[in-house]
Amino acid sequence: MSPRLISTFLDAKAAEAGAAENTLLAYARDLRHFYEWADGRDMMTLTMVDIEGYLIELDQSGMAKSTRARRLSALKQFYRFAVEENWRDDNPAIQINGPGKSKKLPQTLSMEDVDALLHAAMNMGKNRNDLWRDTCLMQLLYATGMRVSEMMSLPLSAARGNPAMLLISGKGGKERIVPLSRPAKDALHTWVRLRDEEDALLRTNGKPTSAFLFPSRGKLGHLTRHWFYARIKELALYANIDVSRVTPHTIRHAFATHLLANGADLRIIQTLLGHADVSTTEIYTHVLSERLESLVQDHHPLARPRKSRGKTSSEGQ
Repeated sequence: MSPRLISTFLDAKAAEAGAAENTLLAYARDLRHFYEWADGRDMMTLTMVDIEGYLIELDQSGMAKSTRARRLSALKQFYRFAVEENWRDDNPAIQINGPGKSKKLPQTLSMEDVDALLHAAMNMGKNRNDLWRDTCLMQLLYATGMRVSEMMSLPLSAARGNPAMLLISGKGGKERIVPLSRPAKDALHTWVRLRDEEDALLRTNGKPTSAFLFPSRGKLGHLTRHWFYARIKELALYANIDVSRVTPHTIRHAFATHLLANGADLRIIQTLLGHADVSTTEIYTHVLSERLESLVQDHHPLARPRKSRGKTSSEGQ
């Protein structure tokens, strides 16, 4: 019974809330894990004590706080839906407090690091199309702060007409408009021209074309975030940057941090990133404060240990 109920819950989330594909996949994984832990027991008969026992086992297994918090959130959502559908009378997870998330500042990159990655994108590809594809990807990512999943699924139609802005479809189907920098606009214009040439050749040979800006022959029809994750690691290696420090999300963090450092308003950055709550964006003020403090400690003359100077004979008299 429980797998069918989970499937019904996921269908409702997809239809009513417009949840993103990655969110639905996370719900499915978390609820399936809980169902397997329940070992065949009907999820509609489980109690708050059962759920607390599950969370304790996750803690003892060494699972990260953020993952435990996400799984509890999935259970709360699932059981709230169960109450709404009259599958049961109460939500056994509602009164359970989550473990909280560790306050970890996001890792970011310096402007010099980003410049090196952009240079790598312009020089590492095997052919002209690869070079301009990678250049367009990196310029768009740094110019807009898009999530990589948002960028991978951009339709080709969104880039028509040499636009100064892009319409982004974000989490939950929410749309926002982001401006393009001059280098990003130029890279996009060149990439679209090359895409059109490639599509014309495909049609001549009777082959199908893709409706996406960054096409792929895979099932989705566009490049995947997993592909780009691996690609950006290759760019970091080419740029002689520590590979562990570079992911698509660190470019998003760099976009926000560099904007804030150059005087951009926090509310504007919130809008560009697609954050529902400005408190999520405020983390970048802490990143900037930490970097400024480090800058002062490393470079201000009064922050350096001063050598003691011996007194002269005249000073001693």
